[in-house]
Amino acid sequence: MLFNRQDIPLTERLNNLQEHLQEEHPDLLQVLPTYRQMDKVLNRLGLLDADESLATQITWWPLISVLGTFSSGKSTFINSLLGEKLQKTGNQAVDDKFTVVSYSHHDATRTLPGTALNNDPRFPFFRIGEEIDKVSSGEGKRIDNYLQLKTSSAETLKGRTLIDSPGFDADDQRRSTLRLTDHIIDISDLVLIFFDARHPEPGAMQDTLAHLVKASSGRSDSNKFLYVLNQIDTTAREDNPEEVVAAWQRALAQAGLTAGRFLCIYNEEAAYPIVDEALRERYQRKRDIDMKEITSRIGEVEIERSYRIVSSLEDAARGIERDVIPALEKAMGFWRKVTLAGNIVGVGAAAALAYGAITLFGIDALQALFNSIQGYITGVLALIAAVGVVGISWHYLMRNLAARFVVSRLAERFGDQELNLRGAFLKTTNPWRSIFSGGIAGWGKTTKSMIGDILQEIEGHIQRLNDQHTDPSGRKHASNEGDMETSFVPVAAPAVSMPDSQAVNASAE
Repeated sequence: MLFNRQDIPLTERLNNLQEHLQEEHPDLLQVLPTYRQMDKVLNRLGLLDADESLATQITWWPLISVLGTFSSGKSTFINSLLGEKLQKTGNQAVDDKFTVVSYSHHDATRTLPGTALNNDPRFPFFRIGEEIDKVSSGEGKRIDNYLQLKTSSAETLKGRTLIDSPGFDADDQRRSTLRLTDHIIDISDLVLIFFDARHPEPGAMQDTLAHLVKASSGRSDSNKFLYVLNQIDTTAREDNPEEVVAAWQRALAQAGLTAGRFLCIYNEEAAYPIVDEALRERYQRKRDIDMKEITSRIGEVEIERSYRIVSSLEDAARGIERDVIPALEKAMGFWRKVTLAGNIVGVGAAAALAYGAITLFGIDALQALFNSIQGYITGVLALIAAVGVVGISWHYLMRNLAARFVVSRLAERFGDQELNLRGAFLKTTNPWRSIFSGGIAGWGKTTKSMIGDILQEIEGHIQRLNDQHTDPSGRKHASNEGDMETSFVPVAAPAVSMPDSQAVNASAE
């Protein structure tokens, strides 16, 4: 659940979050006060507004997303996972919306419009219409064309949320759809990226591959991605079925993927008959292994989410001194240079005007001007005062223009936590702060001490989570083992297989 920053008062949003955690994830309640401590640090630095909280920028409930190309079997996979035909399936694009699947105690499935997601802070698309508007003006009002919410009573969904994406079409990618996709990738705990083995020429999907791989590679949380080659049963009729798999692996490598789990599956109910019994058994064996890994990862998302929430807090705390402060110092250095350059230009212009006046009117004329202002000394003082006022005004004009220029070059939000780097920079360049002060506003011993305390609390949170799931000493009573188990209930999963080298050799024999 993403409790985003908007018109709902922050106190109310955090109270709602606390109530939901108390009811569904009480083990995370102790983390929330540490987030509030981090908010104080970010407020001091200007990286977070007073009506914002770092706790509202993450999802506190496990989220699993299913992405991929058209007709890659995403919906069929979800139906099999849930044990019901919730999503439409077919060889052509049957749904052009992102579908958020949430648990409901009602037996009957219900389909709700995108407005239900856009206006409810408990779901990961709260106020997403405003983000879509930033990408495509006016599209945010058409939120129902992009999103829908479906309910299911499947036990698998308890405590989790699934997202089924519309298929990617390299010839018709909409910027708004890609914006939503990137948002989903950022907030998900497990991302399944599906490809269709029935189309063994991945070159036609290079744009799709490039976007998905670019969004997933090089991330600190890259282990949350699983790459799934679906409907692999169709390769059983190929002369060299392993080459189909290798072709996709090469395509992903060319698109920039250098790491990640690559799995092969198919739905047994819709599978092509594999006549060779030995080959069929090997396909089924590989299917079972890979599906077991997928369902196991789904079952672990609650544990992973708990660690990810704490890890996100640690990243924010350590990222202040490691990333944010250096970025601000670099921006400040550039701002000073631009401001000083502007001041030099101003001094040069003033000197040129003075020289021009002397040249044009002569010294005697200027002295006569001074004498007309109640004496020479008074005239000089008046001139100095005028020059001072003009100089100070010019200096503040230059520093203001320089600040605007520099802030326009800064990222609107900084890092995974969406910290307001521009706000911190503007706070540091406030008019009452000297251009030579050198320091970043709010950054000092007190702030560093606060961060140190937060990091100590984070260590405690990690140790507490470890105590729930590990027992290095072996002293825990056996009766506690049940408390450590996840609540995931596997259902009949789609059968999946990929030929291994033995399969290929057997078919050749």
